[in-house]
Amino acid sequence: MNFKLKTKMKPKGDQPEAIQGLYDGLKKKFKKQTLLGVTGSGKTFTIANVIEKYQKPTLVISHNKTLAAQLCNEFREFFPDNAVEYFVSYYDYFQPESYLASSDTYIEKEAQINDEIDRLRHASTQALLTRDDVIIVASVSAIYGLGSPKEYEKIIFSFSKGEKIKHKELAKKLIEIHFDRVTTDLKRGTFRLRGQVLELMPVNEKVIYRFVISDKIEKIEVLDFLTREFIKELDVVRIFPATHYIINEEERLIAINNIRKELEERLKYFEKEGKVLEYERLKRRINFDLEMMENIGYCQGIENYSAHFDKRTVGEPPFTLLDYFKESEKDFLIVVDESHVTLPQIRAMYNGDKARKKSLIDNGFRLPSAYDNRPLTYKEFEERINNIIYVSATPAEEEMVSSESIVEQIVRPTGLVDPEIDIRPIVSSSKNLSQVEDLIKEIEKQVKKGEKTLVTTLSKRMAEDLTSFLEDKKIRVKYLHSDIKTLQRIDIITDLRKGLIDVIVGVNLIREGLDIPEVSLVAILDADKEGFLRNETSLIQTIGRAARNENGRVILYADQITESINKAVKETERRRELQLKYNKENNITPKTISKAIANIFEEFGVSKSKEDQKRLVKLDLLGDARSKKEILKVKKRQMAEAAERLEFELAALLRDEIKELEKNAK
Repeated sequence: MNFKLKTKMKPKGDQPEAIQGLYDGLKKKFKKQTLLGVTGSGKTFTIANVIEKYQKPTLVISHNKTLAAQLCNEFREFFPDNAVEYFVSYYDYFQPESYLASSDTYIEKEAQINDEIDRLRHASTQALLTRDDVIIVASVSAIYGLGSPKEYEKIIFSFSKGEKIKHKELAKKLIEIHFDRVTTDLKRGTFRLRGQVLELMPVNEKVIYRFVISDKIEKIEVLDFLTREFIKELDVVRIFPATHYIINEEERLIAINNIRKELEERLKYFEKEGKVLEYERLKRRINFDLEMMENIGYCQGIENYSAHFDKRTVGEPPFTLLDYFKESEKDFLIVVDESHVTLPQIRAMYNGDKARKKSLIDNGFRLPSAYDNRPLTYKEFEERINNIIYVSATPAEEEMVSSESIVEQIVRPTGLVDPEIDIRPIVSSSKNLSQVEDLIKEIEKQVKKGEKTLVTTLSKRMAEDLTSFLEDKKIRVKYLHSDIKTLQRIDIITDLRKGLIDVIVGVNLIREGLDIPEVSLVAILDADKEGFLRNETSLIQTIGRAARNENGRVILYADQITESINKAVKETERRRELQLKYNKENNITPKTISKAIANIFEEFGVSKSKEDQKRLVKLDLLGDARSKKEILKVKKRQMAEAAERLEFELAALLRDEIKELEKNAK
């Protein structure tokens, strides 16, 4: 199937030229291009149009899971008939294995896997191996080790209606691809055999396949995983392995033998160096792992032996999601969202992983081959690139220098222009107020107009202290920084948009991904303190927070004009000039973006606090004529649907509510 963009939107402003420019670069075989698009210019829509024109599988890499989920949902709206998947780390919590030699402290690996995200990862790789019209939105998890796509593809079983096979043979085949047999409820990657009926739940879908078997497959049915309602009947079904790390028995034994050889070599090294403790520790740990692998085919931390199972030589990079793309299409497209943040993250992954592994290997906790269970180096990542588009409002020097084409998207379809910038002093004098005194006067003006304000400070402590000070002045304000949990952030932003508060004070507001049209003033305190939070990129990004409102303006409090301030102001003025010129030529009057105020708590009737949840549960049980079993079934379906839409915060709230219901139902 071809990529087909479905939307009533039409390219406007700079979008038509940007779309054509990027597509022309792809046709000319440009390896690297940059889309320099200002905040609110519709960069995602531009990329969607490029994908439709290019008609190749596309990997979109984002620097965090939340933004990746937002992008995935946007692309799903643009391409409803194509495969748009989500691929991020499946850990809700992850404490990597490590050893601190200075205090002789060994920290065991501890992880909590998110089952829904694991399902979406399988859906991603399976889509790549079965379809041409695939977009995967991923975090930097895309450069981490994954099983070999060739081995994975080799062991895909296809079963057809009428095929001669006994139910025990079918069960044996499922076990070969790491499905577990159960007698209770089905979960992903499990099957259940009752007489001549075999039921299984695949790893990539929330459905149940029901096989009715005599000496052949009489019927293949698809059932709803929760209600067991009949959905449809199939003639053919393909079952993929339950894990990405798949290997046949013969190769598994070869790998185990090679691990033994490596162990012998490493023990000789420790013996020669006189490292008795490291010798005994490694001998005990690796022999225990080998025994587990021989007896049950698995051990804790088996990924540390992946180089042997993948038959890779020393230093050879692991297979990653990029290799699955290459199996699908050699000339696939990579889009790096917010490249000024994402590329440094990709670059840092390898060295951080290697430093942690070195201590484990040097001290006898792991074999040297554990080094090769790792993310790609930046060089290896670049070697896998044929076509890449960097997307950012503030691309770094690397993107600008290496790109064969830089396409600008300065004009917004809405006609909104970059805000005016006013620079005012920090310290008070006979001629001026201090930055905080001046800020209070400006906030009071904003409140009278019914408009909102964002203030950014240099530290969490300052954000909290300033919030307390503003509260004493009877200003409705809340602070927002990294210590505030995701759901609280949603609540605070919703309060601002609804008019319950007038000001949000934050440390690095650009990181919150704030999109609040009601904000017409952004105040940057201590703007002349050069550093990460006040460099050119951060200043431009923060200034952009005021670009969603027709009255947008920015105040920089600074006693001196730093190079970063100078560059940020000049770039903003350059963009503003182009935007005003376009508006004049096309007779456009800028208008504040109208955006619905959504609150997941109210929309879904989910309470914020644990105590309120308990009260809500009691009301549910008292005021509902349905059975407790039926209420739970509905809640579980809502939770599954929320996870399907990548609304993981809502799914987590519903999960907690289900737990309370189950307690009260007993």
